[in-house]
Amino acid sequence: MERQFDFLMPSVNFFGPGVIAKIGDRAKMLGMHKVLVVTGGHIGKIENGPVDQTVNSLKKAGVEYVIFDGAEENPKIRDIKKGKQIYLDEGCDSIITVGGGSAHDCGKGIGIILTNGDDITKLAGIETLDKPLPPLMAVNTTAGTGSELTRHAVITNEDTHLKFVVVSWRNIPLVSFNDPMLMLDIPQATTAATGLDAYVQAVEPFVSVDHNDITDSQCEKAIQIIQQYLPEAVANGHNVEARTKMVEGEMLAGMAFNNANLGYVHAMAHQLGGQYDAPHGVCCALMLPVVEEWNIIACPDRFAKLAQIMGYDTTGMTTMEAAHKSIDGMRELAKSIGIPDSIKAIGAKPEDFELMAKNALKDGNAFSNPRKGTVEEVVKLFQKAYDGIY
Repeated sequence: MERQFDFLMPSVNFFGPGVIAKIGDRAKMLGMHKVLVVTGGHIGKIENGPVDQTVNSLKKAGVEYVIFDGAEENPKIRDIKKGKQIYLDEGCDSIITVGGGSAHDCGKGIGIILTNGDDITKLAGIETLDKPLPPLMAVNTTAGTGSELTRHAVITNEDTHLKFVVVSWRNIPLVSFNDPMLMLDIPQATTAATGLDAYVQAVEPFVSVDHNDITDSQCEKAIQIIQQYLPEAVANGHNVEARTKMVEGEMLAGMAFNNANLGYVHAMAHQLGGQYDAPHGVCCALMLPVVEEWNIIACPDRFAKLAQIMGYDTTGMTTMEAAHKSIDGMRELAKSIGIPDSIKAIGAKPEDFELMAKNALKDGNAFSNPRKGTVEEVVKLFQKAYDGIY
């Protein structure tokens, strides 16, 4: 008998060139009167960029707004507290996030502490939120983390350098906007890192203990799309077709992991990102082949299927031989778009590995990994990524 499962995603998802123009009308439809627009980094400084287009649409619809541009990369507790104070001081009643995963996670974090208590560290874990967030919409600008679609809010404790995850259906934005025209000027390095993050978010749910037929089909299509179009998006950021297809792949991966969950790649990448304030996508890319090669013995048939999805002809191979071809595919894609060859490149230090391993095993993504490891085994995986992934 098939097990029971739920399937979560925003109630409305706008996709395609030009959909950003719909945000004002949708905000008005949802009864948003004064919006906290959460963003960060360079996004808000681009003339007629994503933030300008968002607020212009709000103005046209007669919706008031105030901008909080304090979402750091790997958003910190201090960021969400600053955002909360502005929300309260300005009399806001809703939130719109504009950016990639950092902006979305920051906006979710602000919403969480507005309604569920100021100490977000006590809310780390799965389905810990008792109260709904303020109305939330997400304008996505990278193809990318999938955070505009998902129930995950990833926050960094700046005092402990520990990333933690608040996973709740209450975090899912009411409406998401994925407009590839907002992504044409993303730098190559950011395109590569965020694209690999989307790729990891298609691979991990496929081998997760929580996968199902629906998420399998989403993972399969996402992997094929990202393999084909990510190198072109990195090489030529103004290729509208490549950007549009990458958004499609990212959305599919986001839907898949929102429901089938992730694994040790993300659990370990969160430790690297928290400890060294490194780009999340790069951390994921560096851990992917190492962790998944270690995972093979837990479900070799799933990895053999992955190799076929990646386009390898596995005729005549044993299941294990075919499974290992999938790892070749992961390495090949990462290398082709300039991902570094070691976690040394992001400042990793072996003396930190034991603490990071302990924290990785406590991470909210660890429970769905197909193979269960010890602290010592996870330390060895960090060491292998330190020695080099190619």
